[in-house]
Amino acid sequence: MARYRDIATAFTKNGFGYFVRELGLDRVFSLPRRLLVNRDQNLEDKTVGERIRQFLEDLGPTFIKVGQLASTRPDLIPKDIRMELSKLQDHISPVPFEQVRKIIEDELEGEMEELFYSFEESPLGVASIGQVHEAVLPTGEKVAVKVQRPNVGKQVHIDLEILHEMAERAEKRLDWAKRYQVVDVVEEFKKSITSELDYEHEGRNADLMAKQFEDDPQVYIPEIYWDYTTKKVLTMEYVEGIKLNDQEGLAQAQCDNKWLAEKLVQAIFYQMFEDGYFHADPHIGNFFALPEENGIAFMDFGLVGRLSKDMQRNLASIVIAMTSQDTKKMTRAMKRMGVVPADIDEHEWEGDVDQFLIKYYDVPFSEISLGQSITDMFQIAHKHQIEVPSDFTLIGKTMLTLEGVVAQLDPDFSIITAAEPFGRKLIRDKYHPKRFAKEIYDQVDEYADVIEEMPEIVRELTALAKERKIPVELRIPALNYILSKMDRVSNLLSFSIILLAFSLIMTGIIIGSAIAGQGSVLWDIPALEIGFVIAVGMLAWMIYSIFRSGRF
Repeated sequence: MARYRDIATAFTKNGFGYFVRELGLDRVFSLPRRLLVNRDQNLEDKTVGERIRQFLEDLGPTFIKVGQLASTRPDLIPKDIRMELSKLQDHISPVPFEQVRKIIEDELEGEMEELFYSFEESPLGVASIGQVHEAVLPTGEKVAVKVQRPNVGKQVHIDLEILHEMAERAEKRLDWAKRYQVVDVVEEFKKSITSELDYEHEGRNADLMAKQFEDDPQVYIPEIYWDYTTKKVLTMEYVEGIKLNDQEGLAQAQCDNKWLAEKLVQAIFYQMFEDGYFHADPHIGNFFALPEENGIAFMDFGLVGRLSKDMQRNLASIVIAMTSQDTKKMTRAMKRMGVVPADIDEHEWEGDVDQFLIKYYDVPFSEISLGQSITDMFQIAHKHQIEVPSDFTLIGKTMLTLEGVVAQLDPDFSIITAAEPFGRKLIRDKYHPKRFAKEIYDQVDEYADVIEEMPEIVRELTALAKERKIPVELRIPALNYILSKMDRVSNLLSFSIILLAFSLIMTGIIIGSAIAGQGSVLWDIPALEIGFVIAVGMLAWMIYSIFRSGRF
């Protein structure tokens, strides 16, 4: 309840008090009126995006993470708001070292002095979920130890439950929330944030990427020390390199920025187009140049994306359709990419795709932003209510972030030119005879299984038909909402009947008193006067309840 009040206060402080009322939270939780009118006086100077960002920062780690994930959804969030969400920062102080010590000793089941040869008390970096310390193992390896903040998991889970409940209420009450399927969106965010709380999951991501590049000595993934890793403590190899945004350091080490840009893009595209498992947070702080090894190191593996073979080929088709300015190819790729509604207006859809392609007509590849073009395409998909897989939408954000990194290293480098060869290779593989043969074999094998199981299925159906027990499943998505409304109506009706009965009793007492010529006193109690006051109070309360519900 206290957290609900925090959220209501943050809504109203940032000019979104109407949303609290639309969700009905002011009635359900009896929130004081001061929470609904306590607005920030400087709102007039802020955009909607700035107010949303401030709202999320006011509510801490969970909401900041939700905002950061929402900034990766161009199919849902307008560009100006996404730009603000990308600025979200964790304004948070480091955890005192004594608490860090306790967490490490509890998780690794040992004394700090026995576990590490040395351990720096001051953190290298601090975030909302954890902080990183430099340390040395007893065997001499220099490591970076990420430690989760105390009790952050409990707070995150509470916040996620509240967000899910609010999303359900929003879908029942607001048409736009139902159209955007906000419950499903919150579920996606919940999975991502929950996985980020599990440092073992991040460690496995790092190991998988290490296997991707085991034959490429120029791409380095730090080693995970599993004996010193749990769900709340992650110990990985300490990488000494130069951050890609340290232009002075890169110049002093005589690094080739053009080579770094090309190698980074080739590595990410290899993950996307060939392996299907890619680093989805490629901001400039997550990569180090390694001058001595002539390589580049990847860091921070909490957020990853996955693309199936079909999704990879669809992405390739989109790149090819853009370069060839082919509207039909683009619409076919979008159909394969997501779930297209049956009532879509094909003519309007193709017109929007035409306008999208005209935007890039006769524009040199070096001037085309692949990330922005994919983002524009997702906005068209959203306009026509085409459901796009969340991992696919993550590509647009990944591309935009990658382009920002590359622009700092080599402004003349063209992302889309680098992507085209990967796309053409996927298209060639799609029509390769070996792939056709494999698909035919898989289908034959699948149909053989179905044919083999058919007699058993027929016997079961026949038995059910004889017993008249063929099950029929009926789904009513809004059933719980309807039942709750009926319950409220029946309670109000019962109350009205009680009030009517009470009124009839009082009327009988009044008539009886009048006929008998006696006063309204029973056993020395002024029954008529008390009954009248009670009846008026009940009536007033019922009228107030009807007005308060907003459905007079």
